[in-house]
Amino acid sequence: MKEITNSLTGGPILEADDGLEARIFRVMVVSVAVAVSVATLFMPWRIATGLLLGGLLSLLNYRWMRTSIAALLQARVSGKAVTARGARYIVRYFVVAVAVAGAYKLNVVSLPATILGLCSFVVALFAEALRQFYFIIIHREGIN
Repeated sequence: MKEITNSLTGGPILEADDGLEARIFRVMVVSVAVAVSVATLFMPWRIATGLLLGGLLSLLNYRWMRTSIAALLQARVSGKAVTARGARYIVRYFVVAVAVAGAYKLNVVSLPATILGLCSFVVALFAEALRQFYFIIIHREGIN
């Protein structure tokens, strides 16, 4: 998804930073890996599996959200009907809920740890905010 088209003029209104999406995904992967590694060493196994399940679902949810929003925007711009890729925007919530409920019902995961694993996106957003803060304050970007 390189750019979002302005429906009135047909020109781009927003150009996406592909590096931003890659950085967010990379930080999500690293945060899940670190959390699971530390939990494996120091916590009970249910907490480690909960963090792993939550983290993997968070990564899957992020990818699905990206592709489904891109499909919905493309359908809106082209005036075509919403495809299956766009419908996945809603389906992803059910997949996450069923996976978490099933693992919890089987007593394989700790529910708080799973919810914490699902928050890897928040960790990535904070890391990106700190990165942007660093570039603005230290390098004085954006100050004329």
